[in-house]
Amino acid sequence: MTADVFFMDLEATSRENLPEKLSRLVKKAGIENILKENDLTAVKIHFGEQGNTAYIRPVFIRKIIQTIKKYKAAPFLTDANTLYVGTRSNSVAHIHTAIENGFSYSSMDSTPIIIADGLMGKSETKVTVNQKNCSHVYIGSEVISANSLVSVAHFKGHELSGFGGTLKNLGMGCASRRGKLDMHSNVSPKIKRKTCIGCSECEKHCPASAIYLEEKKAYIDKNKCIGCGECIVRCPTQSVNINWNQTIPVFLEKMMEYSLGVLKNKEKKAFFINFITDISPKCDCLSYSEFPIVNNVGILASTDPVAIDQASADLVNQQTALPGTILQTNLAPGEDKFRGLYPAVDWEHQLDYAQKIGLGTREYKLIKLKTLTYKK
Repeated sequence: MTADVFFMDLEATSRENLPEKLSRLVKKAGIENILKENDLTAVKIHFGEQGNTAYIRPVFIRKIIQTIKKYKAAPFLTDANTLYVGTRSNSVAHIHTAIENGFSYSSMDSTPIIIADGLMGKSETKVTVNQKNCSHVYIGSEVISANSLVSVAHFKGHELSGFGGTLKNLGMGCASRRGKLDMHSNVSPKIKRKTCIGCSECEKHCPASAIYLEEKKAYIDKNKCIGCGECIVRCPTQSVNINWNQTIPVFLEKMMEYSLGVLKNKEKKAFFINFITDISPKCDCLSYSEFPIVNNVGILASTDPVAIDQASADLVNQQTALPGTILQTNLAPGEDKFRGLYPAVDWEHQLDYAQKIGLGTREYKLIKLKTLTYKK
C-alpha cells in the first residue's frame, strides 16, 4: 500500500505567505479528519535547547495551532523532559526555555504548554506493545491522555539514528525519563586507550558525569552512562566508539517500539508534519547549531509516520550538499547525506523495522502543493 505525503516548497507570493501556505498544506493532507470538537490535542514539538537556533520557528507553530482551533479542538504544546542534564530536564526549566525560544502563551495564540511527563520526568503511562525488544514502553502520560496528536518535527541529522524526524519525535520525544533510559541502555561507548589524549572534552560534556580521567586517559562508568552519544561527538581523536553493529540496531528498534506505544490509542487520531529546514547535522538538543548540510527543502504533511520520514530522507538526499559543513562525503545529488555524516549508522533499519511492526509504509506518493499566484 502507498501512503500520500503532501509537500510544499518555500516559495511565497503576495497572494499567500508561508504560514498561510502551511495552513493550506495541513488542510489538504487531512488534518480535520483526526480532530473532533473539544479534542484535547497534543502538539508534540521540540522547543530547542537554549543556544540552539535550528528548531522550528514559532510563527509556523502558531499557524498550525490556529488551524487546529478552526476545527474547535483544544490544542496544547508538549514535549517530554530530557534524559541528560540541560535546560529541559525538568518542567520548570523546560517551560522557561520554551518561552525564551519564542513559545509563550501569548505568542502561541493563548495555547498552554504542558510537559508530557510531569515535573521531573516521572509522570508516565506503561503501554503494552509486546514487541521484539520491549514488552512494555513508558510514555509521558499527557500524550497518552490526549484525544488526538499532531507531531511537528524538525528533520535533521542525528548522531545515533542517522536522522531525526517524525518517528524520533514520537518514540524518543514522548518517552518518559525511564523510557528514554530504556532505549539508550544498550548504547554504552568504549574508549580506545591508545588514541585517547586525555583532553577531557568527553568528561566536560558528559551530562551524566559518567566519564573520568585516570593516568591521563578517559574511562566510562557503565553504571552511570545513559548512552546519549555526546562523548562520541566531542572526542577530537575519534577514540570513543560504540559496537555499532550490535547496539545501534537495537536502539533504533526500541525507538520504533516506543513510537508504536505512543500511537497505540491514537488510531486515525494522529497527524504528522516534517519541517525540512535548517537541516543541521546534529540534534536540536545541543546548545548550539552547526551549518546546515543542504539548502532548505520544504515542509511535508501526512497521516503515515513512516512514509513522511522516508520522503523527507529522499528529498534531502536529492540535494547538493552545501560547502563548508561537517559533511565531507556523499555531497552530490542522489548520494546518502546521512551515511556521509554517520557512516556506521544504518538509518534505513528504523524505517524497515517500523514498517514491519505496522507503523506505516515506506512506499509513498509525493503530492506537491501548488503555489498560489495572481492570474495575469
